Amino acid sequence: MFWIFFLAIVGATIAATYFVRRKWIKPWRELERLVKQVGRGEQPRTFLIDGGNEARRVGVALEEILTRQRELDRQIGEQTSGQKAILSAMQDGLLVVDGQSRLTLMNPAFCDLLGVGEDSLGSPLLESVRNPAIERIVAETLRQRKPSGGELVIGRREFQMSSVPMGAENGAINGAVILFHDITALKRVDEMRRDFVANVSHELRTPLSILRGYIETMLDDPKMPRGETARILEVMDQHSKRLGLLANDLLTLAHLESGSSSLQLSEVDLLRFLSDLVRDWRKKFLTKDLETIVDVSDDCSTIRADEQRLREVFDNLLDNALKYSDKGGAVRLAAERRNGELTLSVSDKGAGIGQEDLPRIFERFYRADKARSRKLGGTGLGLSIVKHIAQLHGGRVEAESDVEKGTTIRVILPAVTQT
Repeated sequence: MFWIFFLAIVGATIAATYFVRRKWIKPWRELERLVKQVGRGEQPRTFLIDGGNEARRVGVALEEILTRQRELDRQIGEQTSGQKAILSAMQDGLLVVDGQSRLTLMNPAFCDLLGVGEDSLGSPLLESVRNPAIERIVAETLRQRKPSGGELVIGRREFQMSSVPMGAENGAINGAVILFHDITALKRVDEMRRDFVANVSHELRTPLSILRGYIETMLDDPKMPRGETARILEVMDQHSKRLGLLANDLLTLAHLESGSSSLQLSEVDLLRFLSDLVRDWRKKFLTKDLETIVDVSDDCSTIRADEQRLREVFDNLLDNALKYSDKGGAVRLAAERRNGELTLSVSDKGAGIGQEDLPRIFERFYRADKARSRKLGGTGLGLSIVKHIAQLHGGRVEAESDVEKGTTIRVILPAVTQT
């Protein structure tokens, strides 16, 4: 009986141990394994666990946690990707610092601007950027707890710097956002505007002063000799014509720049067009014994363009060629196709333009030789008009010149001009 009782006890113990292991110990070991896999971001083969209801509920909860975690990771990934795309697309430099002026965020434009790498994140501003002006403005923002800014020059570029404090919910300042806006082009436009006003004033003042002086002279001396009166009237006529040319060129340029200009496109026979130009300018060219050459290649005998505007282009270019050519020289009018584009050019063998002046000759009122240009009666707007007409056709202009060797002005137009 004893052995039977003993075996019964042993069997019950083994059964109980098996039951406890199956229901409690084994499930929790599996749960431990699942937790470690979820913690590493791995996908378990299954979340189903043998054992009691509690263990199965924990397995289901772990599956939900992993699903939610992956959804959060996806959302964070999308936000991070979107943030990087926005920062990369920004042309302005962006910098974010914390309350101790350490770099916490910067976009590629800022990195390129100041030569800072992403490994600088977390380092002090002055240590990484090494620009006292930037450090001063940021420090002022953090100290005064209000926006600040200023202008600074980096290389050949000018920037408007704006620094705005970042506040926490408790009112403390925990950093600043700094934006670097490139105002180089705006400064250039403003400079050109000031130059334009000054040049127009100068161009108007000179002939007006002369006209007013001669008018006063004639009023003060009504009995002036006829010969002197004729001479004065001739000078007044010249300056009134100069004023008229200036007014016409200003109106033309204003119309071209307004964006309201439209083209009246037609098929233009270039050989006929250039030959007619030479015929119309022959009398003026003969005053300097200038030879004229027309060279139109076979593959661009016609062009689709606004013939009247094209005439304005060549009239301005031929006028310059005439003014700056020496006697006995030559003027060449050419048309050729290059790389799918049509190149129209006027070349002379005159005074030429210095390399330092060449990049600016298409600016309004810019003159390489100011004294000679005014003496020859130019308004300083001709090449600017040429440039705008070329752009209106979807093209561009180029210039090539050597002092005392001559100048070539090219108008490069697309093979097909859009309306």
